[in-house]
Amino acid sequence: MDTISENRSFGGIQGVYRHHSDSCGCPMTFGLYLPPQAATAPVPMLWYLSGLTCTHENAMVKAAAQQHAARAGIALVFPDTSPRGEDVADDKDYDLGQGAGFYVNATQAPWAPHFRMWDYVAEELPRLLDNAFMIDPDRQAITGHSMGGHGALTLAMNLPGRFASVSAFAPIAHPTQSDWGRKQLGAYLGDDESAWAAHDATLLMRESGFGGPVLVDQGNEDQFLDLLKPEALAEAMAARRQPGQFRMQKGYDHSYFFVSTFMGDHVAFHADALGLA
Repeated sequence: MDTISENRSFGGIQGVYRHHSDSCGCPMTFGLYLPPQAATAPVPMLWYLSGLTCTHENAMVKAAAQQHAARAGIALVFPDTSPRGEDVADDKDYDLGQGAGFYVNATQAPWAPHFRMWDYVAEELPRLLDNAFMIDPDRQAITGHSMGGHGALTLAMNLPGRFASVSAFAPIAHPTQSDWGRKQLGAYLGDDESAWAAHDATLLMRESGFGGPVLVDQGNEDQFLDLLKPEALAEAMAARRQPGQFRMQKGYDHSYFFVSTFMGDHVAFHADALGLA
Protein backbone atom coordinates (compact mmCIF):
# COMPACT_ATOMS: atom_id res chain seq x y z
CA MET A 1 0.00 0.00 0.00
CA ASP A 2 1.33 3.42 -0.98
CA THR A 3 0.73 6.59 1.00
CA ILE A 4 -0.34 9.37 -1.38
CA SER A 5 -0.78 12.05 1.29
CA GLU A 6 -1.35 12.56 5.00
CA ASN A 7 -2.58 15.85 6.46
CA ARG A 8 -3.30 16.90 10.02
CA SER A 9 -7.01 17.67 10.49
CA PHE A 10 -8.84 18.45 13.74
CA GLY A 11 -6.12 16.69 15.70
CA GLY A 12 -6.25 13.55 13.57
CA ILE A 13 -4.85 12.51 10.20
CA GLN A 14 -6.59 12.64 6.84
CA GLY A 15 -4.77 10.18 4.62
CA VAL A 16 -5.05 9.06 1.01
CA TYR A 17 -3.72 5.61 0.09
CA ARG A 18 -3.40 3.45 -3.01
CA HIS A 19 -3.14 -0.33 -3.26
CA HIS A 20 -3.64 -3.10 -5.79
CA SER A 21 -7.13 -4.57 -5.53
CA ASP A 22 -7.56 -8.26 -6.21
CA SER A 23 -11.34 -7.75 -6.38
CA CYS A 24 -11.19 -5.06 -9.04
CA GLY A 25 -7.98 -6.18 -10.73
CA CYS A 26 -6.48 -2.70 -10.73
CA PRO A 27 -5.03 -0.09 -8.37
CA MET A 28 -7.62 1.47 -6.05
CA THR A 29 -7.39 4.68 -4.04
CA PHE A 30 -9.23 5.46 -0.81
CA GLY A 31 -9.29 8.16 1.83
CA LEU A 32 -9.14 7.44 5.57
CA TYR A 33 -9.56 9.90 8.39
CA LEU A 34 -8.21 8.72 11.73
CA PRO A 35 -9.36 10.84 14.67
CA PRO A 36 -6.94 11.80 17.46
CA GLN A 37 -8.25 8.94 19.61
CA ALA A 38 -6.70 6.44 17.15
CA ALA A 39 -3.24 7.40 18.44
CA THR A 40 -3.83 5.32 21.56
CA ALA A 41 -6.53 2.70 20.79
CA PRO A 42 -8.48 1.18 17.91
CA VAL A 43 -11.49 3.26 16.94
CA PRO A 44 -14.80 2.36 15.26
CA MET A 45 -15.27 3.33 11.63
CA LEU A 46 -17.95 4.99 9.55
CA TRP A 47 -17.98 4.17 5.85
CA TYR A 48 -18.94 6.95 3.46
CA LEU A 49 -19.92 5.79 -0.04
CA SER A 50 -20.00 8.50 -2.69
CA GLY A 51 -22.28 9.05 -5.67
CA LEU A 52 -22.08 9.15 -9.44
CA THR A 53 -18.96 10.76 -10.97
CA CYS A 54 -17.24 10.99 -7.56
CA THR A 55 -13.87 9.66 -6.46
CA HIS A 56 -12.63 9.12 -2.90
CA GLU A 57 -11.92 12.85 -2.78
CA ASN A 58 -15.36 14.47 -3.10
CA ALA A 59 -16.73 13.74 0.34
CA MET A 60 -13.29 13.90 1.89
CA VAL A 61 -13.00 17.60 1.00
CA LYS A 62 -16.66 18.71 0.73
CA ALA A 63 -18.70 16.90 3.38
CA ALA A 64 -17.25 18.68 6.45
CA ALA A 65 -17.12 15.34 8.22
CA GLN A 66 -13.69 15.34 9.88
CA GLN A 67 -14.52 17.82 12.64
CA HIS A 68 -17.53 15.74 13.71
CA ALA A 69 -15.57 12.48 13.51
CA ALA A 70 -12.75 13.93 15.63
CA ARG A 71 -15.22 14.98 18.30
CA ALA A 72 -16.89 11.55 18.34
CA GLY A 73 -13.71 9.48 18.04
CA ILE A 74 -14.70 7.66 14.88
CA ALA A 75 -12.69 6.91 11.72
CA LEU A 76 -14.05 7.84 8.27
CA VAL A 77 -13.44 5.62 5.26
CA PHE A 78 -13.89 7.13 1.77
CA PRO A 79 -13.64 4.43 -0.96
CA ASP A 80 -13.64 5.25 -4.65
CA THR A 81 -16.86 4.66 -6.61
CA SER A 82 -15.45 2.29 -9.24
CA PRO A 83 -12.31 0.69 -10.65
CA ARG A 84 -10.26 2.97 -12.91
CA GLY A 85 -7.52 2.75 -15.52
CA GLU A 86 -6.87 2.39 -19.23
CA ASP A 87 -7.72 -1.33 -19.17
CA VAL A 88 -10.99 -0.77 -17.26
CA ALA A 89 -14.19 -0.64 -19.33
CA ASP A 90 -15.93 2.73 -19.53
CA ASP A 91 -18.89 4.40 -21.21
CA LYS A 92 -19.51 7.79 -22.81
CA ASP A 93 -22.34 8.47 -20.34
CA TYR A 94 -21.48 9.75 -16.87
CA ASP A 95 -23.85 7.32 -15.16
CA LEU A 96 -22.25 4.08 -16.38
CA GLY A 97 -18.71 2.78 -16.18
CA GLN A 98 -15.87 4.53 -14.38
CA GLY A 99 -17.26 6.66 -11.56
CA ALA A 100 -20.52 4.70 -11.58
CA GLY A 101 -19.82 1.28 -10.09
CA PHE A 102 -23.19 1.11 -8.25
CA TYR A 103 -21.60 -1.10 -5.57
CA VAL A 104 -22.39 -4.39 -7.33
CA ASN A 105 -20.36 -7.31 -8.67
CA ALA A 106 -20.81 -7.15 -12.44
CA THR A 107 -21.47 -10.42 -14.25
CA GLN A 108 -21.75 -9.07 -17.81
CA ALA A 109 -19.19 -8.10 -20.44
CA PRO A 110 -17.32 -5.79 -20.63
CA TRP A 111 -17.77 -4.95 -16.94
CA ALA A 112 -17.22 -8.28 -15.20
CA PRO A 113 -13.39 -8.35 -15.09
CA HIS A 114 -13.09 -5.19 -12.97
CA PHE A 115 -16.45 -3.94 -11.69
CA ARG A 116 -16.60 -5.88 -8.43
CA MET A 117 -17.27 -3.02 -6.07
CA TRP A 118 -19.44 -5.12 -3.75
CA ASP A 119 -16.56 -7.47 -2.96
CA TYR A 120 -14.17 -4.55 -2.70
CA VAL A 121 -16.23 -2.61 -0.15
CA ALA A 122 -17.70 -5.58 1.71
CA GLU A 123 -14.62 -7.80 1.95
CA GLU A 124 -11.29 -6.62 0.57
CA LEU A 125 -10.99 -3.06 1.86
CA PRO A 126 -12.21 -3.96 5.38
CA ARG A 127 -9.45 -6.59 5.65
CA LEU A 128 -6.83 -4.11 4.51
CA LEU A 129 -7.99 -1.47 7.01
CA ASP A 130 -8.08 -3.97 9.86
CA ASN A 131 -4.51 -5.05 9.16
CA ALA A 132 -2.96 -1.65 8.52
CA PHE A 133 -4.65 0.90 10.80
CA MET A 134 -5.95 1.41 14.34
CA ILE A 135 -9.47 0.31 13.41
CA ASP A 136 -11.91 -1.79 15.43
CA PRO A 137 -13.50 -4.15 12.86
CA ASP A 138 -16.27 -5.13 15.26
CA ARG A 139 -17.66 -1.59 15.38
CA GLN A 140 -18.74 -0.33 11.97
CA ALA A 141 -21.46 1.94 10.58
CA ILE A 142 -22.17 3.06 7.04
CA THR A 143 -23.56 6.07 5.18
CA GLY A 144 -23.53 7.46 1.66
CA HIS A 145 -24.92 9.98 -0.80
CA SER A 146 -27.05 9.32 -3.90
CA MET A 147 -25.56 6.21 -5.58
CA GLY A 148 -23.55 5.84 -2.37
CA GLY A 149 -26.73 6.02 -0.30
CA HIS A 150 -28.04 3.15 -2.41
CA GLY A 151 -24.82 1.26 -1.69
CA ALA A 152 -24.91 1.96 2.03
CA LEU A 153 -28.50 0.81 2.43
CA THR A 154 -28.10 -2.34 0.34
CA LEU A 155 -24.84 -3.37 1.99
CA ALA A 156 -26.32 -2.84 5.45
CA MET A 157 -29.44 -4.88 4.76
CA ASN A 158 -27.58 -7.66 2.92
CA LEU A 159 -24.91 -8.03 5.61
CA PRO A 160 -26.88 -8.40 8.85
CA GLY A 161 -24.79 -7.83 11.94
CA ARG A 162 -21.98 -6.05 10.08
CA PHE A 163 -23.08 -2.47 10.72
CA ALA A 164 -24.51 -1.00 13.90
CA SER A 165 -26.40 1.66 11.95
CA VAL A 166 -27.00 2.93 8.42
CA SER A 167 -27.82 6.35 7.06
CA ALA A 168 -28.14 7.95 3.65
CA PHE A 169 -28.28 11.36 2.01
CA ALA A 170 -30.67 11.47 -0.97
CA PRO A 171 -30.20 7.79 -1.83
CA ILE A 172 -31.18 6.16 -5.10
CA ALA A 173 -33.95 4.45 -3.20
CA HIS A 174 -35.74 2.24 -5.75
CA PRO A 175 -33.29 1.58 -8.62
CA THR A 176 -35.22 -1.30 -10.18
CA GLN A 177 -37.95 1.25 -11.01
CA SER A 178 -35.71 4.18 -12.01
CA ASP A 179 -33.54 5.18 -14.94
CA TRP A 180 -30.83 5.56 -12.28
CA GLY A 181 -30.79 1.83 -11.72
CA ARG A 182 -32.45 -0.07 -14.53
CA LYS A 183 -29.79 1.08 -16.99
CA GLN A 184 -26.88 0.22 -14.70
CA LEU A 185 -28.25 -2.97 -13.14
CA GLY A 186 -29.13 -4.25 -16.59
CA ALA A 187 -25.66 -3.47 -17.92
CA TYR A 188 -23.78 -4.92 -14.95
CA LEU A 189 -26.03 -7.83 -13.96
CA GLY A 190 -27.93 -8.73 -17.13
CA ASP A 191 -31.58 -8.76 -18.15
CA ASP A 192 -32.83 -11.11 -15.43
CA GLU A 193 -34.45 -8.62 -13.07
CA SER A 194 -34.56 -11.15 -10.24
CA ALA A 195 -30.80 -10.58 -9.93
CA TRP A 196 -31.41 -6.87 -9.34
CA ALA A 197 -33.57 -7.21 -6.23
CA ALA A 198 -30.63 -7.60 -3.83
CA HIS A 199 -29.51 -4.12 -4.88
CA ASP A 200 -32.77 -2.24 -4.34
CA ALA A 201 -33.12 -0.62 -0.91
CA THR A 202 -36.90 -0.36 -1.14
CA LEU A 203 -37.33 -4.04 -1.97
CA LEU A 204 -34.90 -5.04 0.77
CA MET A 205 -36.70 -2.85 3.29
CA ARG A 206 -40.02 -4.43 2.37
CA GLU A 207 -38.58 -7.94 2.63
CA SER A 208 -36.37 -7.81 5.72
CA GLY A 209 -35.53 -4.28 6.88
CA PHE A 210 -32.44 -3.49 8.91
CA GLY A 211 -31.61 -4.76 12.37
CA GLY A 212 -30.45 -1.38 13.70
CA PRO A 213 -31.48 2.25 13.38
CA VAL A 214 -31.82 4.00 10.01
CA LEU A 215 -31.55 7.70 9.19
CA VAL A 216 -32.38 9.09 5.73
CA ASP A 217 -32.24 12.77 4.78
CA GLN A 218 -33.71 13.99 1.50
CA GLY A 219 -34.00 17.55 0.20
CA ASN A 220 -37.42 18.46 -1.15
CA GLU A 221 -35.81 20.72 -3.79
CA ASP A 222 -33.55 17.92 -5.06
CA GLN A 223 -33.38 18.19 -8.84
CA PHE A 224 -33.23 14.39 -9.13
CA LEU A 225 -36.27 13.46 -7.03
CA ASP A 226 -37.99 11.58 -9.85
CA LEU A 227 -34.89 9.40 -10.30
CA LEU A 228 -34.27 8.85 -6.58
CA LYS A 229 -37.84 7.81 -5.71
CA PRO A 230 -37.57 8.57 -1.98
CA GLU A 231 -41.30 8.10 -1.38
CA ALA A 232 -40.96 4.37 -2.13
CA LEU A 233 -38.35 3.91 0.58
CA ALA A 234 -40.27 6.07 3.06
CA GLU A 235 -43.40 3.98 2.50
CA ALA A 236 -41.43 0.74 2.89
CA MET A 237 -39.89 1.96 6.16
CA ALA A 238 -43.31 2.91 7.50
CA ALA A 239 -44.90 -0.39 6.43
CA ARG A 240 -42.12 -2.39 8.11
CA ARG A 241 -42.14 -0.07 11.14
CA GLN A 242 -38.40 0.22 10.71
CA PRO A 243 -36.70 1.91 13.68
CA GLY A 244 -35.28 5.21 12.50
CA GLN A 245 -36.22 8.36 10.64
CA PHE A 246 -36.88 9.51 7.09
CA ARG A 247 -36.55 13.31 7.02
CA MET A 248 -37.62 15.53 4.12
CA GLN A 249 -35.54 18.69 4.43
CA LYS A 250 -37.23 21.83 3.12
CA GLY A 251 -35.36 23.82 0.49
CA TYR A 252 -32.34 21.52 0.09
CA ASP A 253 -31.06 20.11 -3.19
CA HIS A 254 -28.74 17.23 -4.15
CA SER A 255 -25.43 19.02 -3.59
CA TYR A 256 -22.69 18.75 -0.99
CA PHE A 257 -24.09 21.91 0.57
CA PHE A 258 -27.00 19.67 1.58
CA VAL A 259 -24.73 16.83 2.72
CA SER A 260 -22.44 19.06 4.78
CA THR A 261 -25.42 20.74 6.49
CA PHE A 262 -26.61 17.47 8.00
CA MET A 263 -23.31 15.61 8.30
CA GLY A 264 -23.04 16.45 11.99
CA ASP A 265 -26.43 14.84 12.62
CA HIS A 266 -25.38 11.68 10.80
CA VAL A 267 -22.04 11.31 12.57
CA ALA A 268 -23.77 11.82 15.94
CA PHE A 269 -26.43 9.26 14.96
CA HIS A 270 -23.77 6.65 14.17
CA ALA A 271 -21.68 7.53 17.22
CA ASP A 272 -24.70 6.84 19.40
CA ALA A 273 -25.31 3.47 17.73
CA LEU A 274 -21.64 2.58 18.17
CA GLY A 275 -21.75 3.40 21.87
CA LEU A 276 -19.64 6.56 21.63
CA ALA A 277 -22.25 9.12 22.68
